[in-house]
Amino acid sequence: MAKVLVTGAAGFIGSNLSGRLLDRGDTVVGLDNLNSYYDVNLKKARLSRLEGRDGFLHVNMDLEDRNGIAELFAKEKFDMAVNLAAQAGVRYSIDNPLAYVDSNMVGFAHLLEGCRHSKVKHFVFASSSSVYGANTNMPFSVHNNVDHPLSLYAASKKANELMAHTYAHLFRIPVTGLRFFTVYGPWGRPDMALYLFTKAMLAGEKINVFNNGKMRRDFTYIDDIVEGVIRVLDKIPAPNPNWDSDKPDPATSKAPYRIYNIGNNKQVDLMSYIRALEESLGIEAKMNMMEMQPGDVPATWANVDDLVADVGFKPQTTVKEGINRFVEWYREYHKI
Repeated sequence: MAKVLVTGAAGFIGSNLSGRLLDRGDTVVGLDNLNSYYDVNLKKARLSRLEGRDGFLHVNMDLEDRNGIAELFAKEKFDMAVNLAAQAGVRYSIDNPLAYVDSNMVGFAHLLEGCRHSKVKHFVFASSSSVYGANTNMPFSVHNNVDHPLSLYAASKKANELMAHTYAHLFRIPVTGLRFFTVYGPWGRPDMALYLFTKAMLAGEKINVFNNGKMRRDFTYIDDIVEGVIRVLDKIPAPNPNWDSDKPDPATSKAPYRIYNIGNNKQVDLMSYIRALEESLGIEAKMNMMEMQPGDVPATWANVDDLVADVGFKPQTTVKEGINRFVEWYREYHKI
Protein backbone atom coordinates (compact mmCIF):
# COMPACT_ATOMS: atom_id res chain seq x y z
CA MET A 1 0.00 0.00 0.00
CA ALA A 2 1.22 3.49 -0.84
CA LYS A 3 0.15 7.08 -0.44
CA VAL A 4 -0.27 8.48 -3.94
CA LEU A 5 -0.88 12.04 -5.11
CA VAL A 6 -3.10 12.10 -8.20
CA THR A 7 -3.46 15.51 -9.80
CA GLY A 8 -6.47 16.04 -12.05
CA ALA A 9 -8.45 13.64 -9.84
CA ALA A 10 -11.79 14.99 -11.08
CA GLY A 11 -10.68 14.57 -14.67
CA PHE A 12 -11.38 11.74 -17.08
CA ILE A 13 -8.22 9.70 -16.54
CA GLY A 14 -7.49 10.94 -13.02
CA SER A 15 -10.84 9.90 -11.57
CA ASN A 16 -10.63 6.44 -13.09
CA LEU A 17 -7.05 5.97 -11.93
CA SER A 18 -7.90 7.14 -8.40
CA GLY A 19 -10.70 4.59 -8.19
CA ARG A 20 -8.40 1.75 -9.26
CA LEU A 21 -5.72 2.77 -6.75
CA LEU A 22 -8.31 2.84 -3.96
CA ASP A 23 -9.56 -0.59 -5.05
CA ARG A 24 -6.14 -2.09 -4.40
CA GLY A 25 -5.77 -0.43 -1.01
CA ASP A 26 -3.67 2.64 -1.74
CA THR A 27 -4.32 5.98 -0.07
CA VAL A 28 -5.08 8.68 -2.65
CA VAL A 29 -4.88 12.43 -2.28
CA GLY A 30 -6.71 13.77 -5.31
CA LEU A 31 -5.84 17.32 -6.29
CA ASP A 32 -8.13 19.20 -8.67
CA ASN A 33 -9.14 22.84 -8.97
CA LEU A 34 -12.45 22.01 -10.74
CA ASN A 35 -11.88 24.68 -13.37
CA SER A 36 -14.52 25.56 -15.94
CA TYR A 37 -12.71 24.51 -19.15
CA TYR A 38 -15.65 22.13 -19.53
CA ASP A 39 -18.77 21.24 -17.52
CA VAL A 40 -17.90 21.41 -13.82
CA ASN A 41 -20.92 19.25 -13.01
CA LEU A 42 -19.33 16.34 -14.87
CA LYS A 43 -16.14 16.81 -12.84
CA LYS A 44 -18.16 16.89 -9.62
CA ALA A 45 -20.02 13.73 -10.65
CA ARG A 46 -16.72 11.94 -11.26
CA LEU A 47 -15.43 13.17 -7.90
CA SER A 48 -18.59 11.99 -6.12
CA ARG A 49 -17.65 8.40 -7.01
CA LEU A 50 -14.48 8.85 -4.95
CA GLU A 51 -15.48 11.05 -2.05
CA GLY A 52 -16.51 9.11 1.02
CA ARG A 53 -14.36 6.13 0.08
CA ASP A 54 -11.80 5.00 2.65
CA GLY A 55 -8.39 6.38 1.85
CA PHE A 56 -9.45 9.25 -0.42
CA LEU A 57 -8.99 12.97 0.20
CA HIS A 58 -9.84 15.71 -2.30
CA VAL A 59 -7.73 18.86 -2.25
CA ASN A 60 -9.04 21.82 -4.27
CA MET A 61 -5.92 23.64 -5.40
CA ASP A 62 -4.26 25.12 -8.49
CA LEU A 63 -0.94 23.70 -9.61
CA GLU A 64 0.21 27.31 -9.99
CA ASP A 65 -0.09 27.77 -6.20
CA ARG A 66 3.60 27.41 -5.41
CA ASN A 67 3.34 27.64 -1.63
CA GLY A 68 0.22 25.49 -1.49
CA ILE A 69 1.84 22.68 -3.49
CA ALA A 70 5.01 22.85 -1.36
CA GLU A 71 2.97 22.68 1.84
CA LEU A 72 0.90 19.76 0.51
CA PHE A 73 4.00 17.69 -0.25
CA ALA A 74 5.56 18.53 3.12
CA LYS A 75 2.40 17.59 5.00
CA GLU A 76 1.35 14.42 3.17
CA LYS A 77 4.78 12.86 2.46
CA PHE A 78 3.67 11.01 -0.66
CA ASP A 79 5.29 7.76 -1.70
CA MET A 80 4.43 8.38 -5.35
CA ALA A 81 2.82 11.08 -7.47
CA VAL A 82 0.93 10.94 -10.76
CA ASN A 83 0.38 14.18 -12.67
CA LEU A 84 -2.72 14.06 -14.85
CA ALA A 85 -3.72 17.70 -14.34
CA ALA A 86 -3.19 19.94 -17.33
CA GLN A 87 -4.85 22.49 -19.52
CA ALA A 88 -6.03 20.10 -22.22
CA GLY A 89 -6.96 20.55 -25.86
CA VAL A 90 -4.95 21.26 -28.99
CA ARG A 91 -7.41 23.71 -30.54
CA TYR A 92 -7.94 25.69 -27.31
CA SER A 93 -4.18 26.32 -27.16
CA ILE A 94 -4.37 28.35 -30.36
CA ASP A 95 -6.51 31.02 -28.69
CA ASN A 96 -5.40 30.68 -25.06
CA PRO A 97 -1.67 29.90 -25.07
CA LEU A 98 -0.84 31.36 -21.66
CA ALA A 99 -3.26 28.96 -19.94
CA TYR A 100 -0.91 26.18 -21.08
CA VAL A 101 2.19 27.95 -19.83
CA ASP A 102 0.65 28.52 -16.39
CA SER A 103 -0.80 25.05 -15.80
CA ASN A 104 1.30 22.72 -17.91
CA MET A 105 4.71 24.26 -17.33
CA VAL A 106 4.72 26.47 -14.21
CA GLY A 107 2.45 24.06 -12.35
CA PHE A 108 4.55 21.11 -13.49
CA ALA A 109 7.68 22.74 -12.09
CA HIS A 110 5.96 23.09 -8.71
CA LEU A 111 5.24 19.36 -8.71
CA LEU A 112 8.84 18.55 -9.56
CA GLU A 113 9.99 20.73 -6.68
CA GLY A 114 7.56 18.97 -4.36
CA CYS A 115 8.90 15.58 -5.43
CA ARG A 116 12.47 16.78 -4.99
CA HIS A 117 12.09 18.10 -1.46
CA SER A 118 9.91 15.26 -0.17
CA LYS A 119 11.92 12.49 -1.85
CA VAL A 120 9.02 10.93 -3.75
CA LYS A 121 9.94 7.42 -4.89
CA HIS A 122 8.40 7.72 -8.38
CA PHE A 123 6.85 10.58 -10.31
CA VAL A 124 4.68 9.55 -13.26
CA PHE A 125 3.30 12.23 -15.57
CA ALA A 126 1.00 12.47 -18.55
CA SER A 127 2.59 13.45 -21.80
CA SER A 128 0.74 13.14 -25.12
CA SER A 129 0.89 11.67 -28.59
CA SER A 130 0.75 15.28 -29.78
CA VAL A 131 4.49 15.62 -29.04
CA TYR A 132 5.16 13.68 -32.25
CA GLY A 133 3.97 16.76 -34.15
CA ALA A 134 5.32 16.85 -37.67
CA ASN A 135 6.71 13.29 -37.46
CA THR A 136 5.30 10.98 -40.12
CA ASN A 137 7.38 7.85 -39.48
CA MET A 138 4.79 5.43 -38.07
CA PRO A 139 4.06 3.80 -35.78
CA PHE A 140 5.39 6.56 -33.53
CA SER A 141 8.29 5.28 -31.44
CA VAL A 142 9.53 6.67 -28.13
CA HIS A 143 13.04 6.22 -29.56
CA ASN A 144 12.42 8.91 -32.20
CA ASN A 145 13.15 12.59 -31.59
CA VAL A 146 10.09 14.79 -31.09
CA ASP A 147 11.40 18.29 -31.70
CA HIS A 148 8.74 19.67 -34.04
CA PRO A 149 5.47 20.19 -32.10
CA LEU A 150 2.57 21.76 -34.00
CA SER A 151 0.67 23.33 -31.08
CA LEU A 152 1.54 24.98 -27.78
CA TYR A 153 -0.23 22.11 -26.03
CA ALA A 154 2.21 19.70 -27.64
CA ALA A 155 5.15 22.00 -26.87
CA SER A 156 4.12 22.18 -23.21
CA LYS A 157 4.07 18.38 -23.00
CA LYS A 158 7.49 18.13 -24.62
CA ALA A 159 8.70 20.74 -22.12
CA ASN A 160 7.41 18.54 -19.29
CA GLU A 161 9.49 15.64 -20.56
CA LEU A 162 12.60 17.82 -20.66
CA MET A 163 11.99 19.32 -17.22
CA ALA A 164 11.38 15.87 -15.74
CA HIS A 165 14.62 14.55 -17.21
CA THR A 166 16.55 17.44 -15.69
CA TYR A 167 15.19 16.65 -12.22
CA ALA A 168 15.90 12.94 -12.71
CA HIS A 169 19.49 13.82 -13.64
CA LEU A 170 20.19 16.45 -10.99
CA PHE A 171 18.26 15.03 -8.04
CA ARG A 172 17.94 11.34 -9.00
CA ILE A 173 14.14 11.48 -8.83
CA PRO A 174 12.76 8.46 -10.73
CA VAL A 175 10.38 9.85 -13.36
CA THR A 176 8.30 8.27 -16.11
CA GLY A 177 6.41 10.09 -18.86
CA LEU A 178 3.41 8.50 -20.57
CA ARG A 179 2.36 9.55 -24.05
CA PHE A 180 -1.37 8.87 -24.23
CA PHE A 181 -3.07 8.27 -27.59
CA THR A 182 -6.66 9.58 -28.05
CA VAL A 183 -8.27 8.33 -24.85
CA TYR A 184 -12.03 7.64 -24.95
CA GLY A 185 -14.71 5.87 -22.94
CA PRO A 186 -17.30 6.40 -20.16
CA TRP A 187 -16.92 9.64 -18.17
CA GLY A 188 -14.94 11.11 -21.06
CA ARG A 189 -14.33 14.77 -21.79
CA PRO A 190 -17.17 16.71 -23.50
CA ASP A 191 -14.71 18.43 -25.85
CA MET A 192 -13.52 15.15 -27.35
CA ALA A 193 -14.86 13.81 -30.65
CA LEU A 194 -16.83 10.84 -29.32
CA TYR A 195 -18.75 12.95 -26.80
CA LEU A 196 -19.38 15.73 -29.33
CA PHE A 197 -20.51 13.27 -32.01
CA THR A 198 -22.86 11.41 -29.67
CA LYS A 199 -24.43 14.59 -28.33
CA ALA A 200 -25.01 16.01 -31.82
CA MET A 201 -26.34 12.78 -33.33
CA LEU A 202 -28.86 12.27 -30.53
CA ALA A 203 -30.02 15.86 -31.05
CA GLY A 204 -30.39 15.34 -34.81
CA GLU A 205 -27.58 17.82 -35.53
CA LYS A 206 -24.61 17.60 -37.87
CA ILE A 207 -21.22 16.49 -36.61
CA ASN A 208 -18.06 18.38 -37.61
CA VAL A 209 -15.69 16.01 -39.40
CA PHE A 210 -12.24 17.56 -39.83
CA ASN A 211 -9.86 17.03 -42.75
CA ASN A 212 -12.93 15.86 -44.68
CA GLY A 213 -12.84 12.61 -42.72
CA LYS A 214 -9.31 11.70 -43.82
CA MET A 215 -8.06 11.24 -40.28
CA ARG A 216 -6.63 8.17 -38.59
CA ARG A 217 -6.25 7.82 -34.85
CA ASP A 218 -4.94 5.28 -32.38
CA PHE A 219 -8.06 5.30 -30.17
CA THR A 220 -7.28 3.95 -26.68
CA TYR A 221 -9.96 2.87 -24.22
CA ILE A 222 -9.87 4.37 -20.73
CA ASP A 223 -9.52 1.04 -18.86
CA ASP A 224 -6.46 0.19 -20.94
CA ILE A 225 -4.94 3.57 -20.16
CA VAL A 226 -5.49 3.12 -16.42
CA GLU A 227 -4.06 -0.41 -16.44
CA GLY A 228 -0.98 0.89 -18.23
CA VAL A 229 -0.53 3.75 -15.76
CA ILE A 230 -0.75 1.43 -12.75
CA ARG A 231 1.73 -1.06 -14.18
CA VAL A 232 4.19 1.72 -14.97
CA LEU A 233 3.68 3.35 -11.55
CA ASP A 234 4.74 0.09 -9.92
CA LYS A 235 7.91 -0.15 -12.05
CA ILE A 236 10.36 2.45 -10.79
CA PRO A 237 12.74 3.36 -13.62
CA ALA A 238 16.46 2.77 -13.33
CA PRO A 239 19.26 4.41 -15.32
CA ASN A 240 20.00 2.72 -18.62
CA PRO A 241 23.55 1.33 -18.25
CA ASN A 242 23.90 1.11 -22.03
CA TRP A 243 22.85 4.70 -22.74
CA ASP A 244 25.27 6.21 -25.26
CA SER A 245 25.73 9.99 -25.29
CA ASP A 246 27.11 9.77 -28.82
CA LYS A 247 23.83 8.19 -29.95
CA PRO A 248 21.34 9.40 -27.32
CA ASP A 249 18.13 7.42 -26.95
CA PRO A 250 15.25 9.87 -26.24
CA ALA A 251 13.26 7.22 -24.31
CA THR A 252 15.90 6.38 -21.69
CA SER A 253 18.83 8.01 -19.92
CA LYS A 254 21.74 7.62 -17.55
CA ALA A 255 19.26 9.17 -15.11
CA PRO A 256 16.28 7.22 -13.70
CA TYR A 257 14.03 8.37 -16.53
CA ARG A 258 11.71 6.58 -18.94
CA ILE A 259 9.17 7.45 -21.64
CA TYR A 260 6.40 5.11 -22.86
CA ASN A 261 3.60 5.24 -25.40
CA ILE A 262 0.22 3.97 -24.20
CA GLY A 263 -1.93 3.39 -27.26
CA ASN A 264 -4.01 0.62 -28.79
CA ASN A 265 -1.25 -0.03 -31.36
CA LYS A 266 -3.85 0.18 -34.15
CA GLN A 267 -4.88 2.91 -36.57
CA VAL A 268 -8.60 3.42 -37.04
CA ASP A 269 -9.98 5.52 -39.86
CA LEU A 270 -12.20 8.32 -38.54
CA MET A 271 -15.06 7.32 -40.83
CA SER A 272 -14.91 3.76 -39.47
CA TYR A 273 -15.06 5.21 -35.95
CA ILE A 274 -18.15 7.20 -36.91
CA ARG A 275 -19.76 4.11 -38.47
CA ALA A 276 -19.20 2.19 -35.21
CA LEU A 277 -20.93 5.01 -33.34
CA GLU A 278 -23.82 5.03 -35.83
CA GLU A 279 -24.29 1.31 -35.25
CA SER A 280 -24.18 1.69 -31.48
CA LEU A 281 -26.67 4.59 -31.43
CA GLY A 282 -28.86 3.28 -34.24
CA ILE A 283 -28.63 6.73 -35.87
CA GLU A 284 -27.10 7.77 -39.19
CA ALA A 285 -24.74 10.71 -38.75
CA LYS A 286 -25.27 13.94 -40.65
CA MET A 287 -21.81 15.29 -41.44
CA ASN A 288 -20.35 18.73 -41.90
CA MET A 289 -17.07 18.10 -43.72
CA MET A 290 -14.38 20.59 -42.71
CA GLU A 291 -10.73 21.37 -43.40
CA MET A 292 -7.90 20.36 -41.09
CA GLN A 293 -7.69 22.49 -37.95
CA PRO A 294 -4.48 24.41 -37.13
CA GLY A 295 -2.19 22.43 -34.82
CA ASP A 296 -3.83 19.09 -35.66
CA VAL A 297 -2.24 16.09 -37.39
CA PRO A 298 -3.83 13.69 -39.88
CA ALA A 299 -2.74 10.47 -38.19
CA THR A 300 -1.41 8.92 -34.98
CA TRP A 301 -0.24 5.37 -34.26
CA ALA A 302 1.56 4.10 -31.17
CA ASN A 303 4.45 1.67 -31.08
CA VAL A 304 4.03 0.04 -27.65
CA ASP A 305 6.89 -2.46 -27.81
CA ASP A 306 8.68 -0.89 -24.83
CA LEU A 307 5.51 -0.93 -22.71
CA VAL A 308 4.99 -4.62 -23.49
CA ALA A 309 8.64 -5.49 -22.83
CA ASP A 310 8.93 -3.59 -19.54
CA VAL A 311 5.54 -4.04 -17.85
CA GLY A 312 3.94 -6.87 -19.83
CA PHE A 313 0.86 -4.98 -20.94
CA LYS A 314 -0.67 -4.13 -24.31
CA PRO A 315 -4.08 -2.43 -24.69
CA GLN A 316 -6.67 -4.77 -26.21
CA THR A 317 -10.12 -3.12 -26.15
CA THR A 318 -11.65 -2.84 -29.63
CA VAL A 319 -13.23 0.39 -30.85
CA LYS A 320 -16.61 -1.31 -31.23
CA GLU A 321 -16.54 -2.56 -27.64
CA GLY A 322 -15.30 0.76 -26.27
CA ILE A 323 -17.88 2.84 -28.15
CA ASN A 324 -20.70 0.56 -27.00
CA ARG A 325 -19.63 1.04 -23.38
CA PHE A 326 -19.44 4.81 -23.85
CA VAL A 327 -22.91 5.01 -25.42
CA GLU A 328 -24.37 2.92 -22.61
CA TRP A 329 -22.81 5.28 -20.04
CA TYR A 330 -23.85 8.41 -21.97
CA ARG A 331 -27.50 7.37 -22.13
CA GLU A 332 -27.54 6.54 -18.43
CA TYR A 333 -25.69 9.68 -17.31
CA HIS A 334 -27.81 12.04 -19.43
CA LYS A 335 -30.97 9.97 -18.96
CA ILE A 336 -31.60 9.63 -22.68
